[in-house]
Amino acid sequence: MMFREFSRFWLAALTLLVLAGCTSSPRAPAPVETRGASTRMSAPAAAPAAETVKVMPGAENAGKPGYYTVQRGDTLTRIALDHGHSWRDLASWNNLPNAHLIEVGQVLRVAPPGATVEASGVVVQPIGGSAEVATSAKPAAAPAPAPAPTSASAPSANDEGLGFAWPASGTVVAGFDEAKNKGLDIAGKAGDPVLAAADGQVVYAGAGLRGYGNLIILKHNNTFLTAYAHNQALLVKEDQKVRKGQKIAEMGKTDADRVKLHFEIRRQGKPVDPAKYLPAR
Repeated sequence: MMFREFSRFWLAALTLLVLAGCTSSPRAPAPVETRGASTRMSAPAAAPAAETVKVMPGAENAGKPGYYTVQRGDTLTRIALDHGHSWRDLASWNNLPNAHLIEVGQVLRVAPPGATVEASGVVVQPIGGSAEVATSAKPAAAPAPAPAPTSASAPSANDEGLGFAWPASGTVVAGFDEAKNKGLDIAGKAGDPVLAAADGQVVYAGAGLRGYGNLIILKHNNTFLTAYAHNQALLVKEDQKVRKGQKIAEMGKTDADRVKLHFEIRRQGKPVDPAKYLPAR
């Protein structure tokens, strides 16, 4: 009797549990979060900061006659040599506090203040209220017929009172080549004398120009410079005046593969063939 009552009790309890499970509310599904690009709001990107462009000194003169834009690898000495002036003049004309600090892109004056540079590159420099044309050509009072050019004719510095002399007595071992050799290479022994080719003033004496070793540059007038490279000893100083035939250095091989003098003549800064200006031997 007791067993029947116990079984009825558990059967009733089980029935109630099943009915409770069927009538309870279903569990709500978990919410789904949409992360697509269309529903996500992004903060606007910050505008890039404006880049500061450095204005190089003299930029307003870029491209004008009488001015030069500094290129990579340039030095003031080389720029001065290429334009027929002293580096000190360029430093003064451009108000450079330190001649060793020039920047790529900087624009330098390479003609004297007050000078006019023509399209042909001729510099007309006012002196004492008049104008001097810094070339070997002089204005003629009346036109004269020019002689027909011949292979023997050559430019001369005598028009300006210059008569260049050989700077060394050795043999020429390399001639002028506008692309490869901007002057003459003259052989000799270490210590042989190097002579000034004409009267002039020392505008450079040092070893700051790559490829030239111990170098002397003389300025003879507004047109002509001469350069003497690879010396073992320099016997003159900058700003010193020298006379034609004066010993200014001793031959050597600084920055060269052998003892020699590399000699250049520059007309308006442009290398010219010294053999056309020197007397025949």
